[in-house]
Amino acid sequence: MNIDSINNGIVIDHITAGSGMKLYELLHLGDLDCSVALIKNVHSNRMGKKDIIKIDEDIPVDLDVIGYVDPDATVNVIKDGKLVEKKSIAMPEKLVNVIKCKNPRCITTTEQELDHVFKLVDRENKVYRCIYCEAVL
Repeated sequence: MNIDSINNGIVIDHITAGSGMKLYELLHLGDLDCSVALIKNVHSNRMGKKDIIKIDEDIPVDLDVIGYVDPDATVNVIKDGKLVEKKSIAMPEKLVNVIKCKNPRCITTTEQELDHVFKLVDRENKVYRCIYCEAVL
């Protein structure tokens, strides 16, 4: 398989194999009017297998979303065919409107204009809690 390199854009690399589609959906990459490549199960010496997302346009990406899905991923900024910046990702302390609370009794279910806010409570196990109802994600 041959995927062209990009001239100006973003490469999200070192995504845990199988997590690329979730990132694609949460970042709303299907709504973009540019080329986006989601490459799954690529051979990696370090990880065994990994996913990669290439976006053929320099757009802002929500690092909190990437940190929530896969804090070990990296974001590479490409300009004029060269790597100009490599960002390491960390798990965000707070997620706002990234995911929705699944608790049917949560106030966010009835109050549509409320932000869906989750706070990181256990970094090691990647556990987030709704700030309104304390439901665990």
